[in-house]
Amino acid sequence: MRLKEILSKYFKGDRVIWGVIFALSMFSLLAVYSSTGTLAYKYQGGNTAYYILKHFVLLMVGLGIIYITHLIPYKFYSKLSQLFLYLAIFLLAITLIMGTSLNQATRWLTLPGVGLTIQTSDFAKLALIMYIARVLSMRQHKIDDFNGIVVSLIIPILAVCGLIMPANFSTAVILFVSSFILMFIGRVKMKYLMLVAGIGVFIITLLIASIAFTGSQGRVGTWQNRIESFVSGDSEDNYQVEQSKIAIATGGFFGKGPGNSTQRNFLPHPYSDFIYAIIIEEYGFVGGVIVLILYLFLLYRAGVIVRKSNRTFAAFLAIGLTISLTFQAMINMGVAVHLFPVTGQTLPLVSMGGSSILFTSVGLGIILSVSRGVEKNLELETESENESEPDEE
Repeated sequence: MRLKEILSKYFKGDRVIWGVIFALSMFSLLAVYSSTGTLAYKYQGGNTAYYILKHFVLLMVGLGIIYITHLIPYKFYSKLSQLFLYLAIFLLAITLIMGTSLNQATRWLTLPGVGLTIQTSDFAKLALIMYIARVLSMRQHKIDDFNGIVVSLIIPILAVCGLIMPANFSTAVILFVSSFILMFIGRVKMKYLMLVAGIGVFIITLLIASIAFTGSQGRVGTWQNRIESFVSGDSEDNYQVEQSKIAIATGGFFGKGPGNSTQRNFLPHPYSDFIYAIIIEEYGFVGGVIVLILYLFLLYRAGVIVRKSNRTFAAFLAIGLTISLTFQAMINMGVAVHLFPVTGQTLPLVSMGGSSILFTSVGLGIILSVSRGVEKNLELETESENESEPDEE
């Protein structure tokens, strides 16, 4: 059996998206191996294989999740979306109360019994996008109903983003904007969208003002310092960005080559937040553009899926999840080249990190599930049309 036949038999859905996933995984392995050298000498006695093996296992688990998830009919996710939303709100609330804190941010929750630590906002992003896709598809015939839209969409969006915001402002903004775009695509009236935007701005302003009034800095102080440093351009306060810019500048057009990064020794978190800078340093402008194009191609293929789909839930689900993933990637890459303040966002499927990889894999698997379902429906429609055509004499 030829390789093409094997791939067609076992890997369903959009082949281009599968290609993007494997290409990003290869970039991930190479970049993580190169950028964890200092980490290995600091914590593992110089065992440079430790982190790459751990990352490789996580990537393999992620690919397994993608494969299993893409075999599940996408309609099943519509049924799960409401349950997932309630679970996400519960987990976010528990995380704020008793989650694991790091760098003044309580983002992680340790699951009892298994000892696994997850970032609950990653799950919440998936749950909210799935829920919005379901509601939009069910209410297309009465999309102008104010009460239905407010209760069914606006309140859940504000609840989830509001629970994420105290510990992870950038994730809350990314999710809020992704939800806003998805509602716009779903034909929600502009006046309702402006209402959502207005309430969101009001809540952010109220939170910052209340914390500033009480004198409790915490995460607000971190946000303020990052924004002020970004605007002022002060190199002392922008140490991470300055090191990232050095990595990008010394990378040139073709880069220094795999494993030859020097800024990995100076950049904080070169294996996660600033992994894009390491990619450009080692693979140059060409490598950086290839990674950018891979994410843009993922967005383009989601548009192709939407165009082919004759089911509203499938279309909203695919484009919503893809917008969220692509937007996060653009923010990460924008931070590396100093277009945005430092946010702490990972590069989806490329940065090292268990929670990010696992939930990104679920999202990609769902997108492929939609693609698989759309292709199957098109095949059935084609067969039905061929059977209905009269035989020529």
